Amino acid sequence: MHNQPTNSLPITVVARFCERNDGGAVLVIPMSSSRKDTISIRRNNSSASNMADMPPPVESKIVGDDSKVKVISDIGFESESHRRSHLSPSARSAPPSPSMARSFGYIVRDVVAVTSLAIVAASVNSWYLWPLYWFTQGTMFWALFVLGHDCGHQSFSSSKTVNNIVGHVVHSFILVPYHGWRISHRTHHANHGHVHNDESWYPMTESMFNMIHFWEKLSRTQFPIPLFAYPVYLWRRTPGKTGSHYIPSSPLFDPSEWLDVSLSTSCWLTMAAILVWASSNYGFLWLLKLYFVPYLVNVMWLDFVTYLHHHGYEEKVPWYRGQEWSYLRGGLSTIDRDYGLFNKVHHDIGTHVVHHLFPAIPHYHLCEATEAVKPLLGKYYREPERSGAFPLHLIPILVKSFSEDHFVSDEGDVVFYQKDIKSQ
Repeated sequence: MHNQPTNSLPITVVARFCERNDGGAVLVIPMSSSRKDTISIRRNNSSASNMADMPPPVESKIVGDDSKVKVISDIGFESESHRRSHLSPSARSAPPSPSMARSFGYIVRDVVAVTSLAIVAASVNSWYLWPLYWFTQGTMFWALFVLGHDCGHQSFSSSKTVNNIVGHVVHSFILVPYHGWRISHRTHHANHGHVHNDESWYPMTESMFNMIHFWEKLSRTQFPIPLFAYPVYLWRRTPGKTGSHYIPSSPLFDPSEWLDVSLSTSCWLTMAAILVWASSNYGFLWLLKLYFVPYLVNVMWLDFVTYLHHHGYEEKVPWYRGQEWSYLRGGLSTIDRDYGLFNKVHHDIGTHVVHHLFPAIPHYHLCEATEAVKPLLGKYYREPERSGAFPLHLIPILVKSFSEDHFVSDEGDVVFYQKDIKSQ
């Protein structure tokens, strides 16, 4: 049976953190509809789990202006003294709602960069220049994907219509079906960190891993093959799950989303037709050099970044099932990364923890939101290793994770990746 995911929390920005008189912490969040909701986090006296990476349970609620309370998740603090030393009684300023002008400024920046790079590369047409062009242009394709990602989270602007139009344009250009991806990505955010219900780079169970054939194992474990997985995922998802991001009747989608998915697939087909026309008029070699190689670099960036935001920390990251899973625990199982000079190029996508906790924060406020939330999270925030100009330190981490993080146990509500020693 297909379980339709719930929407992510309707949170736009982080406003302030302060201590309550009873020693707890309050996070006040203004909503896009001018409402103010409060996440109230109160430490209880439950003993901590013996698993170091597993937060002890505490109460966490959203209280809306309609006075209705919604329990969302758990979070833990190391100790009373640890918590008090990291919470300031003074309020912190927070990011405002999305700015359409600022968001379109980033669109213009990236489109101008993509256009200029293509014009220069085509004009010079030197094999000495093409490799530099491929990497740089592929990086800019990936930057465009991130802006479309903001549209999918409705954090590009306060207008859903504008978000969907811009999202279709930038995602169709790089052969991503906008609504199809948006809906499955919503599933990922609503179920992050869940062994079975997560959608993106979720772990295989041991029994499933043992059932898949050799080539599927190779495509998940042998660097760099998994870095080309994204187009395959769009077409057929991953082992153990059925459906396609292009087919409206796919179990990924609710029947009410049929028109949205059909529209996005039509836009994708339009872009594919444009590429076929360009190939027939200018030659496939030109299209290969100008578009398809950068497209593959973009795919590698996408898989590289999304994988490392959920895998490869120096200590194993927990995955949850059953009652041990909660929205906040899942969000805290994500990992921030530093990409050096690329941080601003691809719109601070490395600030992943706060993005998963509050997915509607515009990308240009993620860094300040991260700094605001870190003291509240304490030891449950994994500080990223600082990068040089190029994030070369992440490559051995990626290779090591591919070689060791193969499956999780079939049983247990808190599990960690294990290595397949039988194939060694």
